[in-house]
Amino acid sequence: MARERKGIEVSLAIAEAVAQADCDVVAAYPITPQTHIVEHLSELVADGHLDAEFVPVESEHSAMSVCCGAAAVGARTFTSTASQGLALMAEIFFIASAMRFPVVMALANRSLSAPLSIWNDHTDTMMVRDGGWIHIFAENGQEAYDHVFWAFRVAEDPEVRLPVALNIDGFIMTHMIEPIEFEDDELIKRYIPEYHMEKALHPDNPVSMGCFGMPEIYTEAQMAREKALVGSYATCVKAWDEWAELTGRRYHPIETYRADDAEYCIVTMGSLGETAMAAVDELREQGEKVGVIKIRLWRPFPFEDLHRAVAGKSALIVLDRAISFGGPGGPVALEIRSAMCGKPQAPVIVDYVAGLASRDVRLEDFKAIILEGKAKAASGDTSGFTLYGVRG
Repeated sequence: MARERKGIEVSLAIAEAVAQADCDVVAAYPITPQTHIVEHLSELVADGHLDAEFVPVESEHSAMSVCCGAAAVGARTFTSTASQGLALMAEIFFIASAMRFPVVMALANRSLSAPLSIWNDHTDTMMVRDGGWIHIFAENGQEAYDHVFWAFRVAEDPEVRLPVALNIDGFIMTHMIEPIEFEDDELIKRYIPEYHMEKALHPDNPVSMGCFGMPEIYTEAQMAREKALVGSYATCVKAWDEWAELTGRRYHPIETYRADDAEYCIVTMGSLGETAMAAVDELREQGEKVGVIKIRLWRPFPFEDLHRAVAGKSALIVLDRAISFGGPGGPVALEIRSAMCGKPQAPVIVDYVAGLASRDVRLEDFKAIILEGKAKAASGDTSGFTLYGVRG
């Protein structure tokens, strides 16, 4: 197996992966911190390394519109955005999943305004968590590179045909130079079959897509959409298994670290999971029986995997990167509380929101959150959420 390991900015590695996947159409609009992804793709197309249509559009709304049109004719399609760009794209974002278009998007997670911020948290992706897309979170550059291929493999599967959002923490990942193992092009071709869309748009065989839906059919259409997304779980796992067979790198919907014998765990999504592991290592040396539970697959939500991971745990300290304003906590904690509802001997859920707009969450902060969360769970102080480090 030919495999090259090199230091490269994660955004550029993502673009290289899109090229290796032999993407047909790239719809591009620049917005920090994802711009380097589409910039590099423009270079790869201009230099002849990728035979694709590179479409520089006038807005993110147009970018997703181009993606829908391209996917409708059977083209392998990619785009990337962040924050306010995703907000502008949202109208068509929902249409892409409803129309079962297998678009792949790298979402460089960034705060929403206001105040204006170009820094990282998860408020943008949480805005569209109910948009009918498959959502996954990468923790480092290698995972981001690997999951570009996984995303195309899953999205285009005939049993799925749904768009996939690959969430990568803005700046924390996008602009970092990391050592990444690149796979051989022939391996990628074996992993991702050629994409053939049934009933694609073609002038020789006209079809209608996205027609007006009367009340008599709208409910059934939404139920079909829900069943498709829930049903994609099996393909998600199968695609990870296939990737592991080819590369030796294995991924799961829920991943754990030192959690098997842990009495309680901290729950993370995205790049902060690696700092959480370092904090757990130090706390273990102090006698704390704590572990890490990391959510990789956000939609469809992996309920059974979570239940297995938390079995026997007394408490879960959830680290949210967004606020559900006016609600009882952050969106991840809300999801986990819902998943645990009615389960016998369910762990106590303690919710922390931290790292908004990339405010540092250092090793010592993780340790403080874990120990304070453990105390809150023991005392029954579990309502609402704690905005860690807030001043005033």
